Amino acid sequence: MTSALHSPLSIINSPLPSGYKQTEVGVIPEEWETQSGEQLTTLIGKGASPRWQGFEYSNRGMLFVTSENVRDGFLDVREPKYLPLAFHEKLKRTKLQKHDILINLVGASIGRSCQLLQDLGEANVNQAVAVFRVKGEICSEFIACCFQAPTTINRILEMQVDAARPNVSLSDLRQFLIPLPPLPEQRAIATALSDVDALLGGLDRLIAKKRDLKQAAMQQLLTGQTRLPGFTGEWEVKTMSEVCWFQEGPGVRNTQFTASGVKLLNGTNIFRGVLNLETTSRFISEKEAHGAYAHFLADEGDIVLASSGITIERLHEKVAFVSARDLPFCMNTSTIRFKPSAGILDPKFLFQFLTSDAFKRPIGGQATGSAQLNFGPSHVAKINISTPPLPEQTAIAAVLTDMDAELAVLEQRLAKTRDLKQGMMQELLTGKTRLV
Repeated sequence: MTSALHSPLSIINSPLPSGYKQTEVGVIPEEWETQSGEQLTTLIGKGASPRWQGFEYSNRGMLFVTSENVRDGFLDVREPKYLPLAFHEKLKRTKLQKHDILINLVGASIGRSCQLLQDLGEANVNQAVAVFRVKGEICSEFIACCFQAPTTINRILEMQVDAARPNVSLSDLRQFLIPLPPLPEQRAIATALSDVDALLGGLDRLIAKKRDLKQAAMQQLLTGQTRLPGFTGEWEVKTMSEVCWFQEGPGVRNTQFTASGVKLLNGTNIFRGVLNLETTSRFISEKEAHGAYAHFLADEGDIVLASSGITIERLHEKVAFVSARDLPFCMNTSTIRFKPSAGILDPKFLFQFLTSDAFKRPIGGQATGSAQLNFGPSHVAKINISTPPLPEQTAIAAVLTDMDAELAVLEQRLAKTRDLKQGMMQELLTGKTRLV
């Protein structure tokens, strides 16, 4: 492996590194070329809306791929949609084939792409997804990697038209330029990035497995179906009001927001046990925070959760402990804080309960709203919690907390591996680092 001594990115008034040239897409090695989408492909096309053709969804037939299915680097068809094969026949040109690259053209997901790594059978796309079919003499996996690169996505976003709904045209994709090394180097780069993808996939699967194990453990331990060694005795079923104090934040009006002062908590600041108030732009004045809203200032050790604008499936991600480094901040509407009763309820046991199905399911049954939950203290007060003696609560919480810590380590490793891939893409897809 050899590496250029200088960045291939264009620098004003700086000489080009030896062996590199300036192109429309930046500085690349001299033996690389640039080719347009039209030169690289045998097809750049898109599908159509079934409604325009008079077709309705069915239980079988053609797999219908929309922009929601095209994720970052993979196709998500866990909830597949189907259309009659007669619609498929009207869209013969865009019948999906193995190795096709799919690129989102419309809305908030413009530029998101994936490659089909397997034969999907009878499958097609709608009008919001482009089919990018690479010529046989070019490594399609390399082109798929190019479309995943942040620099490529940014270039695609720069082409979007701000209409009623932002979009990119097929014409834009046909003219879109991609830096192209010789075929052996294309294959070497694709293989290197594919190896990292395999590592990422393995970590994803391991994390999913560990989360499933955690959910199963919570179901068993928080309901008493499985007892930890050395514990006996009856559990008591109590309402949340009997074992903890809880409070919803006040409805601070937009007109009360200030540029600095005391931070306001919102549900978006809570994710998987962690509070992130560093980037918040919502504050109230010190005078109001320590005056009219003093009763809503959070304390170290409080447990906070989002109570609006989330789905039941994601509720467990919107619970966190308040630490000293988070303070001071003031509660706001759509958030609730909890203080477990001393000597009755272990705080870590309560935290685990709030992230479990034992809380999610009954609160989901009471909450208002369809797509997203909206609940408050009156709903929480009706929830029952099964409480073992305090020492058993502490032991159960310790087991589940250890599982959380193991998941956190894996998720950190996943994030670092993703960062590694981003760095590799920047080096390899610009020719800054050479593999051949």
